[in-house]
Amino acid sequence: MCGIVGYIGDGEAYPILLKGLKNLEYRGYDSAGFAIVNKGIAIEKDIGRIEDVEKRIDNSLLKGCVGLGHCRWATHGSVTKSNAHPHADCSNKIVVVHNGIIENYSQLKEKLMQKNHFFSSETDTEVIAHLIEEHMKNSGFEEAVRNALKEVNGSYALGVICADEPSKMIAARNESPLIIGKGNDGVFIASDIPALLEYTNKFVYLHDKEIALLAKDSVDIFGLDGGKKDAKISTIHWGREDAEKGGYKHFMLKEIYEQPRAITETLNGRLKNGNVIFDEEINLSGEEILKIENIKMIGCGTSWHAALVGKFMLEELAKIPTEVEYASEFRYRNPLIKKNTLVIAISQSGETADTIAALKEAKKLGVKTIAICNVRGSSITRAADGVVYTMAGPEIGVASTKAFTTQLAVLYLLTILFSKIRKTLNDKQLKDMIDGIRKIPLQMASVLNEDMEIMNCAELYHKKTNSLYLGRGVISYMHAEGYPAAEMKHGPIALIDENMPVVFIAPHDIYTHSKILGNIEEVKARGGIVIAIATEGDSEIPKKADHTIFIPKTLYTLSSMLAVIPLQLLAYHIADKLGKDIDKPRNLAKSVVVE
Repeated sequence: MCGIVGYIGDGEAYPILLKGLKNLEYRGYDSAGFAIVNKGIAIEKDIGRIEDVEKRIDNSLLKGCVGLGHCRWATHGSVTKSNAHPHADCSNKIVVVHNGIIENYSQLKEKLMQKNHFFSSETDTEVIAHLIEEHMKNSGFEEAVRNALKEVNGSYALGVICADEPSKMIAARNESPLIIGKGNDGVFIASDIPALLEYTNKFVYLHDKEIALLAKDSVDIFGLDGGKKDAKISTIHWGREDAEKGGYKHFMLKEIYEQPRAITETLNGRLKNGNVIFDEEINLSGEEILKIENIKMIGCGTSWHAALVGKFMLEELAKIPTEVEYASEFRYRNPLIKKNTLVIAISQSGETADTIAALKEAKKLGVKTIAICNVRGSSITRAADGVVYTMAGPEIGVASTKAFTTQLAVLYLLTILFSKIRKTLNDKQLKDMIDGIRKIPLQMASVLNEDMEIMNCAELYHKKTNSLYLGRGVISYMHAEGYPAAEMKHGPIALIDENMPVVFIAPHDIYTHSKILGNIEEVKARGGIVIAIATEGDSEIPKKADHTIFIPKTLYTLSSMLAVIPLQLLAYHIADKLGKDIDKPRNLAKSVVVE
């Protein structure tokens, strides 16, 4: 998992590459480096975060209008300066940056060493530079890259520059994301859109096994066979400010506060005259929806958790049996899929390697597929039969916030549509659901007004080493476990004492409210600290809890969209008080684009 930025144009490359990498640091941050063409190729790199590398390298050597930048997340080779990208061939004339995994690099490296190539790193990436060098003995730059990639097995997003071809850059992609930006002052490449928003909103998406030949004012795309392809330009309606903090201390906090807007934009155009309208987005007819026998939802990380909420919606309201699977397991276990199964793949980035592979496996089995995704033109959106876009905008913080809640909003809309077509709900119930989701943005804003109370809780308990609550502890590095409350007696209760904060998600529900009250009593009897998230107007829970954070009244099936916000804020404020790196938690990347 790495970040790539490249530039070829009339301006100085280094400042563009540096700023672009800072906007991609969520993709990798154990080392960084730069290569600039200028009477040869100058390479400067080091280990550490980009801001540290920036201080240690000699940027006076990085003068020129063509260059590549890279931030690394180690996969092959330890975290050392020699393993940092960019990597060069024996003569230092061919330089590459790479994201992906070359599966046959050992065999290629052995073959190249027999031809007297010497290697400076432990990485699989360096093999590519030497392979191109070997092919350039008998061919030109472009053909050498093409022939080299024909020998490579595995995934790659690749940027290549050559000292002998100073006015050219080559980009290539296979199963790892890479975009090309066309701006007024040159052409760019990057792993993700936020790196380039300051310079352009016009992008070309490379497809698998495509190579792009770039000059400062042109983009030409070819297949590995040399056949020319169309370079279709897409315009992205995200602004430069979307990839900036906008006065917030961290991206995570900004993105928590952006949720009312993100939900509003996700609903816009999809609620008309009391109906859910997807136009041709899902690519399913009413007859096909009626024939659905079951749904399988696949995802990784936060998207998998969104799918769990979607399962309850679809089963309870649309009465469709629904299973949720980790994409990483679905793809390898030869799943039994009925003919009338619908597979829903969920991914914020649209480039999650396991989810892409699982979606392709589902398509091989001949079933209908829908993608829920935040990034137009991404791999998952191109592979699925239908696509519903969340309108979250760029999400920079590694911990997902607004992408998660917009995924829930889309799943809720799908549930309404399926329930109406399958007649599992009456008109009043459908109207209540639509009225409920329309209110969610304003209700979210109301929950955000509770931030001071949540901050006070964080101040009191941020030094506790363990907690039990429905959420994730990766932001604060506090060990946290989430359980259904009914499971408390089957293990977690043994852990509870005066040092154990327990967060109860307790929206009012006629079936479970009394049970939750009983669970709170049990925690208090053992000296535990109770922080409760309850519905406005609930007079019972505040009597028993040490702290109560209220969320507005809503339909029970919508309560998760409101209850998650205090959890996000609690995780954020605990991490902030502990001085943790909130936007880039250790050992985590925003989107996992390699297996």
